[in-house]
Amino acid sequence: MANIPHGGILKDLIARDGHLQENLKAEAETLPDITLTERQLCDLELILNGGFSPLEGFMNEADYTNVVDNFRLADGTLFPMPISLDVSEEDIVHLSIGPGSRIALRDPRDDQALAIITVEDIYRPDLVKEAVQVFGADDPAHPSVAYLRNKVKKFYVGGKVQGIQLPVHFDYVALRYTPSELRAHFKKLAWRKVVAFQTRNPMHRAHRELTVRAARQRQANVLIHPVVGLTKPGDVDHYTRVRVYEAIMAKYPNGMGHLALLPLAMRMAGPREAVWHAIIRKNYGATHFIVGRDHAGPGKNSQGKDFYGPYDAQELVTKFHDELSIEMVPFQQMTYMPSTDEYVPIDEVPQGEQTLDISGTELRRRLKTGTPIPDWFSYEGVVKTLRESYPPRLKQGFVIFLTGLHNSGKDTIAKALQVVLNEQGGRSVSVLSGDNIRQDLDAPFSYSTEERSKNLQRVAFVATELARAGAAVIASPIAPKQSLRGAFKDTVVHSAGAGANFFTIHVATPLEHCEANDRRGVYARARKGEFSGVAGVDEPYETPERPDLTVDIKTQSVPEIVHSIVLLLETNSLL
Repeated sequence: MANIPHGGILKDLIARDGHLQENLKAEAETLPDITLTERQLCDLELILNGGFSPLEGFMNEADYTNVVDNFRLADGTLFPMPISLDVSEEDIVHLSIGPGSRIALRDPRDDQALAIITVEDIYRPDLVKEAVQVFGADDPAHPSVAYLRNKVKKFYVGGKVQGIQLPVHFDYVALRYTPSELRAHFKKLAWRKVVAFQTRNPMHRAHRELTVRAARQRQANVLIHPVVGLTKPGDVDHYTRVRVYEAIMAKYPNGMGHLALLPLAMRMAGPREAVWHAIIRKNYGATHFIVGRDHAGPGKNSQGKDFYGPYDAQELVTKFHDELSIEMVPFQQMTYMPSTDEYVPIDEVPQGEQTLDISGTELRRRLKTGTPIPDWFSYEGVVKTLRESYPPRLKQGFVIFLTGLHNSGKDTIAKALQVVLNEQGGRSVSVLSGDNIRQDLDAPFSYSTEERSKNLQRVAFVATELARAGAAVIASPIAPKQSLRGAFKDTVVHSAGAGANFFTIHVATPLEHCEANDRRGVYARARKGEFSGVAGVDEPYETPERPDLTVDIKTQSVPEIVHSIVLLLETNSLL
């Protein structure tokens, strides 16, 4: 028998509002609308299908505040993660958003209306407090804190939603189950106990052995429930991972396991996230949930220390055991014993017995270099899939991001570097510079800050697509703000797959030198007021934080600078 939903009732809003679908769809065409971000889209899907039960919409201020402070909704129900719909001040004014307003929420991919929200309140959150309370620190090394700083808009809108339709997916449709569908599947197969396994990484033999052992000990079945929404930047893309999961499912005992995909936007919030994951799996019908070591941890903070303790997540889930009503299964670290050709929990290894392990870092190194991956670690089908998506470094794309003042020499360096890389061969080489992106050199200095930001986003998109296809990309925008450069890098790292190798080169030529040698007179015209938004004149240039390389055309020749960049690429095994 499937577990009781969190709060007692599964909030399947699509089923609840099905009889109103046509009326809601027609009404949506008459309403102001908000096009959702990728994270908001993931959140809305799990609100609509009941995965976030007992939520029926985005949190109002009372719920949000209590969740941030106390892990609970305003009515006292345990819920550890704020689920918010962020909007800008311009949105509020332009759309006349206020209490009682009805707003259509649209899919960013196809502009379809998915739901209508009835606004309860509009409030301005304390994002620093949210970072500290939810993620443990206001540290931009945490991906969700960086998201709060760089992408979240200033205001939150709270209110319940009425469902029109779920987002349409074209990938792995047969593996996408709503909570109601998965519960029906368990009932059909007479699965009374289900151990859910959360993952955002590829699975290997140790994961298979861990989940099989957990299921057998509890006389249960296994639900492999990987996240295919937003995960940590730099993670293996979900297409590759799902092919890996499909390959490994064939290694489970017949009838033991089932694979279903979860459209969740992870926050990497460690202990809080573990409690949240347990609630979600409970809503999907699981009776047991595996909580790993450093569950949903984002890695190191700005001081080089782990954000969370290795067992903080397990301790917090245990604390809320009675309210969660889902049995936690502590992750057992498995290790391989060559003498018996099996994986066993590390605390069950006999004294003096040889064991073998491959860390995640070592696995990535072997994939990048083409080094063999032994059968005892993974399965042939899994390794084959990973190698298809992650070729050796010499075949991976990369992005060289040259940033500096106008006339700093960055465009000249970009062209010279293109020549050298073309000479070496092995990849196509593309330069995205001011000269080949625009014909009118005056144009960028007549753009607004917002227009320049959008243009940089377009360049980032092109760079990402080229790098993912294995190209060498040299981009040389001025990009005076650290936030813009960070957003550019995030786009590449998050979306370029194996080509997400990103290097920031600060062309730190002094303003005086740039201006003295400015044959086109951009600085002179800016100082006369003909241009605005010229970095170094009426707009500050923010020095890049931790660039991979700093160069200066005043003290170095272009060949010397290009050679230093080539050495940087060679050091990273990309040439």
